[in-house]
Amino acid sequence: MNWVLLQLQWLFNLRVARALLWTLLCVVLAIAANVVGIYFVGSIAGWERWLADAASYFMLWRLCLYGATGYGWIWMRRRLLAREPGTEARRRVIRAEVAGCIAIVALEASLLSQSM
Repeated sequence: MNWVLLQLQWLFNLRVARALLWTLLCVVLAIAANVVGIYFVGSIAGWERWLADAASYFMLWRLCLYGATGYGWIWMRRRLLAREPGTEARRRVIRAEVAGCIAIVALEASLLSQSM
């Protein structure tokens, strides 16, 4: 019974609720963008054609986003390692960097395989 109560407390934690709301907002915005795009283009096939035609612009957008994220990461990394100079903090940062790079490579590989 205690375990169930702890799980419910975690579920109704303010941070978790905020994260769930932000996730829900992002999903709703993505759905709305697709619905509006389909409406303006006229059909789902037309929307898919437009997305395929604009793929290079989206790639440029993602590269800019990765660059801005990298810049912010370097800024945060310097601050974190200055605040916590130990080797454990450095290991955590390296693990996060490797995980982030793997996620980006997996995302881009998935997008590349879809376009072929």
